[in-house]
Amino acid sequence: MDAVTASLVRSPVLPPRTSDNGSGSMFLTASGPGFTRSGSRLRLRFRQNALQSLTTTAKTRRNFVVRASSASSDASSGASPKPIAPLQLESPAGQFLSQILLSHPHLVPAAVEQQLEQLQTDRDSEGQNKDASSVPGTDIVLYRRIAELKENERRRTLEEILYALVVQKFMEANVSLVPSVSPSSGPSGRVDTWPTKVDKLEQLHSPEMYEMIHNHLALILGSRMGDLASVAQISKLRVGQVYAASVMYGYFLKRVDQRFQLEKTMKILPGGLDDNKTSVDQTERPSAVSSHPEVGAFAGGVSAKGFGSEIKPSRLRSYVMSFDAETLQRYATIRSREAVRIIEKHTEALFGKPDIVLTPEGTVDSSKDEQINISFGGMKRLVLEAVTFGSFLWDVESHVDARYHFVLN
Repeated sequence: MDAVTASLVRSPVLPPRTSDNGSGSMFLTASGPGFTRSGSRLRLRFRQNALQSLTTTAKTRRNFVVRASSASSDASSGASPKPIAPLQLESPAGQFLSQILLSHPHLVPAAVEQQLEQLQTDRDSEGQNKDASSVPGTDIVLYRRIAELKENERRRTLEEILYALVVQKFMEANVSLVPSVSPSSGPSGRVDTWPTKVDKLEQLHSPEMYEMIHNHLALILGSRMGDLASVAQISKLRVGQVYAASVMYGYFLKRVDQRFQLEKTMKILPGGLDDNKTSVDQTERPSAVSSHPEVGAFAGGVSAKGFGSEIKPSRLRSYVMSFDAETLQRYATIRSREAVRIIEKHTEALFGKPDIVLTPEGTVDSSKDEQINISFGGMKRLVLEAVTFGSFLWDVESHVDARYHFVLN
């Protein structure tokens, strides 16, 4: 069992992985807002000079949560600014990017290019010195241990570069990430005191992808889709599981939608999908209700009973149904260990690391689960953010891998 699999097994937040093979060999390189390079040498030189001055300042900062810089009212009142992301970045590169997100978010792509160049230089240097045959026998163990530590540090730096890019994409969309979940001081004790931003989150996806997201929400919320103001008491662990699974679902959807949009543009979609027909033989695959990982995850009146009527046909769903089993498995697998770790760390930063107790029978003792009060509108906001996070994670993973090849390593 590799380190990633062991980490997932230990994590009570993430659902089980479907495959131990985290590196698919076929993928499309994505690009998006913030990824284009400037064609002007003068602008590039300005960015480099600005980054050099920021680098000096960033080295003096240690272990802080990424925070918004536009809270002038907080500054005038002496209060600390609100965090814009729940995960704390700890590596030197992560702290550097955190400061740029604070003060000069438009410089993040150029800063990432700089950090990736440094990572590539370090990796090339390590590769040239990899031959340990000339190292004295008593020093081989120490030599290998140092190399292992350097590799782990590069991996952590890469994780935080990816995370900073995801945060920047949310900032570009003018959508704030949900802060760490904790009960409010109000009489209701509700945790969902954050802005909804539902409309903006929905507009970040293609029409075909949003149809699938709507079905995903219908499977989770069921009849409560029309009663979003109601408040329920739900296990915090279960909400964390739904969030993490929704991140992975968003990653999968964006990966599939990218291929779908390309084939639609080239007019090579499978028969029956070039028009707006969405008919599909629902017997080709097991019912999505029975196989969907989030169904039945809640306490408080939400169940899978009667959910089948909520699943509406869509072109993207029909397209996915046309995949053979091997292709579907490949597209449903997260490609890199770094992306898996980001999902794990971000979810734990949001919901904390729960104390899991096992019964003598080997099942999870749910009697000690922390319960939180959350409206179904708040749950919808959480799920939409999670799906969008997964979609952005696919984009930035593809973008970074095109410059610093790590997915197949």
